[in-house]
Amino acid sequence: MTSVDLPSVARPDDLRRIVDWTAAELSSAIGSRLVTCVEVMTAYLDHIDRVNPQVNAIVAMRPREELLAEAAEKDAMLARGERQGWMHGFPHAVKDLSDVRGLPTTKGFHRPLESVPPAESDTIFVERIRAAGAIIIGKTNTPELGLGSHTYNPVHGTTRNPYDLGRTAGGSSGGAAVAVALRMVPVADGSDFMGSLRNPPGWTNVYGLRPSFGRVPTGGGDVFVNQGSVDGPIARTPLDLALLLDTMAGYDARAPLSIPAPGVDHAALSEPLTGGRIVWFRDLGGYLPIEPEVLEVCDAAVGQLKDLGFDVTVLDDLPAHGSFTGTADLWELWRTYRHVLSGGSNMGLYDDPRTRAMLKPEAIYEIEGMLHGLDGADPITAAQMFAASVRRSDLYRGFLGLFEAADFALLPTAQVMPFGIDITWPDEVAGRQMSSYHRWMEVSTVGTLLGAPTLAMPAGFGPSGLPIGLQVIGPNHADTAVLRLAATWDAATRWPERRRPAILDS
Repeated sequence: MTSVDLPSVARPDDLRRIVDWTAAELSSAIGSRLVTCVEVMTAYLDHIDRVNPQVNAIVAMRPREELLAEAAEKDAMLARGERQGWMHGFPHAVKDLSDVRGLPTTKGFHRPLESVPPAESDTIFVERIRAAGAIIIGKTNTPELGLGSHTYNPVHGTTRNPYDLGRTAGGSSGGAAVAVALRMVPVADGSDFMGSLRNPPGWTNVYGLRPSFGRVPTGGGDVFVNQGSVDGPIARTPLDLALLLDTMAGYDARAPLSIPAPGVDHAALSEPLTGGRIVWFRDLGGYLPIEPEVLEVCDAAVGQLKDLGFDVTVLDDLPAHGSFTGTADLWELWRTYRHVLSGGSNMGLYDDPRTRAMLKPEAIYEIEGMLHGLDGADPITAAQMFAASVRRSDLYRGFLGLFEAADFALLPTAQVMPFGIDITWPDEVAGRQMSSYHRWMEVSTVGTLLGAPTLAMPAGFGPSGLPIGLQVIGPNHADTAVLRLAATWDAATRWPERRRPAILDS
């Protein structure tokens, strides 16, 4: 990782306040031996014991005695002059879609007819987080098989929103976002196919980044065709987001499409933007049904960006190019990709009659969408998938032209404010019926299809008292650029510190 100047802090009189430090501050405090790793682990575990039962964000916690023993080993290393990396002594919980050596990966899917054995090895980014010195304390909760932007499952239950315990935290990185918002971990990893690193951060008042495709290597399963899901960071500050991205990023031969270049240019990140050109897609000229409260908050945030010196242009349609004619093509294109990639990934569970009976309807929808096509009759063919890929390529080419005249494109992180935890998914938005479990998240499809860095940053709070965010889409591989905009925004707004969840102070 690039050398970064970390902020210094003073030792708190009350060690419970350790959890309030940013990840960068915590790293500085441990590195200077201002606090011990055992003190850090104790503070976090005590805080988790107090807060997590209210929200159910961290699951599969390891025993306290094991974690404190590992923390003591980290202190012994520091005493010998050995420090593994910037996360030395950090408690860290991994989203329960990724493997952690010694812990089961349930993916929220309950399989009573078979056991779920502990993983034999870490996934690639977990290897890197562990090598940077982190202590894995458990997992963060996710929807069953990561499907749907509402974190509940039959294995670990429901994750609640820290700003209203009767509301959803989103998904599929809902547990990770809540854990960060409530200071139960300094930073968290998540994954994103259809907004999972964007919707939960937007609904919990933190930052999330869906990196450029290939920035963070993902091994296992198909490594060539499935260019939908990516892993990335969640944090309370853009600097913390960048630090974790640096740790997770970089080429690995097990992921042949991964990018060898470093994740972040920290020298550029430290210089705030004094202006730039922004395209605000808003609701795409009415194409996207969006709740009025979402637009009210996001319009105000875009107005504040104007006050910060950014030139904002409102566009009512996606850029047309070749076979991609604009928003009218978006949903059919998305469904083709989603059915094939998501359906194909879970086909093994569908083929086994024992597990097929246990699958949630959303999984059946994707698999049978692949098997029976968009019209419900014939399977999606290779020719149809290739045509979709051409159309996706033309969408990308259209954005190449857009980014010649603009630096960033903005959309809301969701089309609705956080809904009640007893609602499976919104079947109506702004008076329009939703045709599927994820049509209300269509706003997230653009960033995924582009493969471009797409960052979620807090936009503010609506009259309901709940948060929503803005998606910032940058040119492909311009991860530092979107982080730099986020840093400029954070310096002006300080939303995560300015509007903490009341649970933290109760």
